[in-house]
Formats: sequence, C-alpha cells, structure tokens
Amino acid sequence: MSSQATLARWRHALSTINPPSGELDAVSRWLVITRAGVLPMTLTAGAVAGLLAVRAHGFAAGWFALAFIGIVLAHVSNNLVNDLFDTSEGLDTGDYPRALYAPHPILSGMISRGGLIRAAIAVNAADVVILIVLVAARGWVVLAFGIAGVILNVAYTAPPLRLKKRGLGELDVLLVWGPLLIAGTYYSAVGRVPWQVWPAAIPYGLLCTAVLMAKHIDKLPWDEKAGVRTLPVMLGEARARTVTNALMVLFYVAVAADVAVGALPWPALAAFGGLPLLFRALKALRRPRPEKPPRGFPIWPLWFVAFAFTHTRRAGALLVAGLAVAAVFGVGPHWLR
Repeated sequence: MSSQATLARWRHALSTINPPSGELDAVSRWLVITRAGVLPMTLTAGAVAGLLAVRAHGFAAGWFALAFIGIVLAHVSNNLVNDLFDTSEGLDTGDYPRALYAPHPILSGMISRGGLIRAAIAVNAADVVILIVLVAARGWVVLAFGIAGVILNVAYTAPPLRLKKRGLGELDVLLVWGPLLIAGTYYSAVGRVPWQVWPAAIPYGLLCTAVLMAKHIDKLPWDEKAGVRTLPVMLGEARARTVTNALMVLFYVAVAADVAVGALPWPALAAFGGLPLLFRALKALRRPRPEKPPRGFPIWPLWFVAFAFTHTRRAGALLVAGLAVAAVFGVGPHWLR
C-alpha cells in the first residue's frame, strides 16, 4: 500500500472515528480504539495555553511540551476509561449509540477487555511519570492540577460518583477543558498563573461543553431509557437544545469580554470567523433530526454533535490563529508581552 493511501486511511479514522474499509492496520486500529478524532479539542486547549504563555517571563518550552503531551494522554485515558466503565456497568451494549456511531473497542472485538485495561494502565502510567517530572520542576501546584484532573476524569463515568448519570458531566467538561487544562498547562510552562488566564480559559471550555451537550441530546432517548440522567435528560430536549445554542453563542460573548478586560489580545477576535458555522449549528439545533442519515454521514445515530463539533473545531482553530498572531507580533495587553 502506498504512503498516500496509508495516510488517507489514517485521515478517515481521524475524521470519522470509524475504521477505513479493508484490512485494518495497527495505526488505524488505535486511532479508532482511542477515539483520536476528538483529540483536537485537547490539542486546541493546549495550544491556547501555550500561546498565552510563550512570551511570559519564565516560559520553558520543554516543560510546556511535556505538559502538552500529558493533557493529550489524559484525554486518551478518559476515552479508554469511559469505554471500560460504561461496558462494565452495562450501559454500552450493541444497541446503544456508542456501538452504533463507531465500533466499540470491546463489543466489536477490536480489543479484549483485558487489552483495553492494559492500554489504559500504560497511558496512565506515562501520565504519572510526566506529572512527577513536572512536580519536581514546578512544585506542588502542578500536583494539585493533576489530582483534580484524575478525579474529574475517573468520576465522569466511574462509580460511585458517575457524574454523567447525575447531570454533572457537562459541568465536568466545562471545568476540565476550560480552566483545568489551560491554566494547568500555563502553570507548567511558566510557574505561575496570572488572573487573566482564568477568564481567558472560559471561552473554549464553553465550546467543548456545547459539543458534549449536543452529543447527549443525540443519545437522549437511549439515556432516558437506561436511567442515565445527563443534563439533556433532566432538562428535556427542547430546553437542552436552547442551552447548547446559548453555550455556542456565549463563546463569542466571552471572547469579546476577555478582549475588553485585557484577558485576551485583540487578534483573538479572529474567532468570530467561526460565525458561519455557528449559524449552521444554531439552525440544525432548531430543526428536527432527520429520520434517516444523509448519504455518507459517518456517525449516525449521532446528528447534532456533528454540527457542534465542526463549529468548535473551526472557532477554536481561529482563536488559536489569533493568539499566534498576537504572540508573533507582541500585540495585546501588557501581561502577554
């Protein structure tokens, strides 16, 4: 197989979270097992942290790179642990959306339960090593960020808390992909966290929460039947759609407010280039779900999450681009220069 064909297969696995046709190569298999297609959310959060930190006094590229790898591994761990616990608790079955929109690692036979446990242990062990190194370099505050991340990671699906079943999973994601990842990575890179980093972390956290809300709206009929009280189950579909739309709109409000108070540089307003996809997502969430998927739609029965995710990817990328311009040219509030 040519290198071009191999790359095309990997792109398919990344963009659809589904395996390419034909014999499954090792890389594509692990891209599917780890749900690598959703990792851009963490890559973007890490990039936001790095670009806010890069001109700060005390910035260490090596510690930033190590923290960046650590948060990506933490996201991989989250995906693996979710599949393990949801299978053990009997939620993930052959007719539950997790096994319908993409092959479930265990139920599809891509990997045994023991193999998935070993993979999760290996990823978490690597993260522990990274945490130890960063604590030695930056102090015990890094440990606090790390422990908070582990607790929220495991508690999302694991008993006894199982935040996802108590309407708290969405708040979990807002805290993790906003303040925890961005402020924690910033601290690892610089050794302190100015107050401006906290509000600067909120906009992207709102986008990631909107993605989860949309996904839980898609899964609402199954979750309601299984007794999984996600926030959309508790609110009802109509109100959950309104909240999801509000989260996406609030991203732009938060970016503008951050620029106004000096928490973000003015080139961050490039994120407003995501408005066309916002309008498309808002329109989709106001309309009924189609009875059948459009031809070639890869993640059915999920629907609304596709619009929220593509909007998040575009708006997040433009936010990063704006921060990169500010970092290169040294523009923006004094704390960034």
